[in-house]
Amino acid sequence: MLFEPEIPPNTGNIIRLAANTGSQLHLIKPFGFDLEDKKMRRAGLDYHEYAGIFTYENWGDFLNSHDSPKVYGVSTKGKLSYHTIKYEIDDFLLFGPETRGLPDYIRREIGESRVIRIPMLPNSRSINLSNATAIIVYEAWRQLGFAEGS
Repeated sequence: MLFEPEIPPNTGNIIRLAANTGSQLHLIKPFGFDLEDKKMRRAGLDYHEYAGIFTYENWGDFLNSHDSPKVYGVSTKGKLSYHTIKYEIDDFLLFGPETRGLPDYIRREIGESRVIRIPMLPNSRSINLSNATAIIVYEAWRQLGFAEGS
């Protein structure tokens, strides 16, 4: 899930990732671009048709559309490393906007035990959104035995 994504090529790259891993992509508005933006479509190439993409007007709309979703928020403020989690097939991975990260209120709502991070060297700020998404999606998929993959 991308919460208020801002940079079209990142979302396009994540569409490709979703298509190639059998993941679904959930996008929470507002976006910093139009979904038809040519930079976003170029990064996603022709994978849009192969990825399950769902959009929501806001965080509350997402929550109302799913019955008690198990959400892991990804943040540099997380205490748990992404590789220590035992992922399950219906888990949601939530990534914040590129320039702001996940808001405090969402991290609080998810709960500290479900806010995870990617280890980095001291004094590092963050990892590119599409790279961070790939790291964690592939770890979750690996744990699930690369279900339906080859």
